[in-house]
Amino acid sequence: MKFLYFLPLLFLLTFSANAQNDPTYWWNDAVFYEIFVRSFYDSDGDGIGDFKGLTSQLDYLNDGDPTTTDDLGITGIWLMPISPSPSYHGYDVTDYYGIESDYGTVQDFKDFMAAAHARGIKVIVDLVLNHSSSQHPWFQQARQGHGFYENFYRFTNNLPSYSGPWGQPVWHSNSTNTNHYYGVFWSGMPDLNYGFQPVIDSLYEVTEFWLDDMGVDGFRCDAVKFIYENGTQLENTPQTYTFWENWNQHYKSINPNAMAVGEAWDSRNVVVNYTGNKFDFCFEFDLAGSMLATANSGNANSLRVTTYNTYNDYPFLQFGTFLTNHDMNRVIEVLGQDRNKARIAASLYLTLPGVPYVYYGEEIGMRGEKPDQNIRRPMQWSDANFGGFSTGGNWTALNSNYTSVTVASQSNDPTSLLHHYRELIHIRNQEVTLRRGTYHDCYTPRLQVMSFVRQLDKEAVLVLVNLQGVAAPAFSIDVASTDLAIADHVVQNLMDGTFTTLQVGMDQRIDDLELAPWETRIYKIQDVTGAGEIANPSALSVFPNPFTGTVQLKGLPAGQAFHFELSDLHGRMLQHGNQQIATAATVLEFPELSPGVYLLTVHTNNQQHTLKVIHR
Repeated sequence: MKFLYFLPLLFLLTFSANAQNDPTYWWNDAVFYEIFVRSFYDSDGDGIGDFKGLTSQLDYLNDGDPTTTDDLGITGIWLMPISPSPSYHGYDVTDYYGIESDYGTVQDFKDFMAAAHARGIKVIVDLVLNHSSSQHPWFQQARQGHGFYENFYRFTNNLPSYSGPWGQPVWHSNSTNTNHYYGVFWSGMPDLNYGFQPVIDSLYEVTEFWLDDMGVDGFRCDAVKFIYENGTQLENTPQTYTFWENWNQHYKSINPNAMAVGEAWDSRNVVVNYTGNKFDFCFEFDLAGSMLATANSGNANSLRVTTYNTYNDYPFLQFGTFLTNHDMNRVIEVLGQDRNKARIAASLYLTLPGVPYVYYGEEIGMRGEKPDQNIRRPMQWSDANFGGFSTGGNWTALNSNYTSVTVASQSNDPTSLLHHYRELIHIRNQEVTLRRGTYHDCYTPRLQVMSFVRQLDKEAVLVLVNLQGVAAPAFSIDVASTDLAIADHVVQNLMDGTFTTLQVGMDQRIDDLELAPWETRIYKIQDVTGAGEIANPSALSVFPNPFTGTVQLKGLPAGQAFHFELSDLHGRMLQHGNQQIATAATVLEFPELSPGVYLLTVHTNNQQHTLKVIHR
């Protein structure tokens, strides 16, 4: 009975429905890094992070040289709110056209933008359209009875009896008269009234300003579910969907290459309504929760189903992946401060489909549990005074372990969490298949292993993650949903550079795999068709294989002339020549050959033999 119950899952995970010819975009190539400027790096010793400090630390994120590996490899930055605000977090804006003075000047921001772009980093900024600050001039005039600006918000003299989506009060007393105003989050954030056209016009102008005048590459939009209310329906109304469709058309008319990601914190069946012609993509909260639960449980079954549904419910690859963000307890806390679990969680979301976002400090295992201020503490750069964040103080308390969990202590440690993040992100940056490839679940009865293939054209990447601290010996995976040919495939483990051969059998399985405790393997398969295998294995072989510099041919008749050609897997000829074999074994020399996989073709009088060879 148990076997019969499991059959639907096996059937479900055998196939992938998305077509590879669906469009992908520049953001599919990006790995984003979420930054709270106040907490990242302080340049002037006032205890508050600023744009000059952020600019000075860009080499940590990406030094602009793709051949180096001591930077994080980040190619996108999301800045939490940077406009003037009475709150430390900035989500209640008082001037949509300004820069928070704690962070510097407009020129400081533009200098940061230029430095980021010079390194190939795209920058998106938080755009808070649902509400303003209660200290915004619009609201100050509205609450004093200015007729025009009263229409910018929702006021009532008859206090409604309903509460908000999580039971919170949403109607707040206006201290200057007897009426009340609407604010879904709290009294300091009154909701804007998008039923009044001048509000739409005003925020369209704000959008235009940030794209044209400030040069940003796009937006992260906060609280997108709450733009319009419809009676007691306070979220996900038809008018809200229409607004985002129109806003999408507007900002795309300004810059067709600009991007917007929406925060619709809800289950997937709701979030998908905000994709397509509204947002380029949205954050995927269900998948984030599933990855963390899987890292904690050590069982891949639930994540397989969640990943399959995520992949097929959204437009192709258009969803944002993350572990936690600025509104959630930090990753290391959710995972019981277990750094091995943090490593495998990183392995999952940096290789699975989607657009990944790393929350600052996550890569070193910074701690932090709610209230919110505690999950937004200063970055821990070193064990120096103030954690290396500042020379003069900190705007809020540092974590208690700030001297031991630092960028400095992990930078040169190949076993560190930071090294693991760097390695994974650089691999993702190098392998377009991990960024734009299709997803194929590869089921294994070894439940502690998450196994899948990403595929693009004739290249594939096989990812194997051991979710537990015990070895996973002698297991098989099912590759029937992939295009991998029944053949021996020479593959490279991108995690350590080693080469091996994986055999896809007639049953479309790969057998005899094994993983060490907590191990991640990322195998690059350069030719999924199996082309380039030995045409007649009994007639010709090479030794050794892999080889360095020289290789010995065996199996051709002594004294027979032959012509050889060495090419890469794309068919580009690299070396060729004619030779007379004096013995049954002869040596070919390739002294300047780079490490990699190649095709060696040998032509004799009446035969042609092609072998796949590996040069170390």
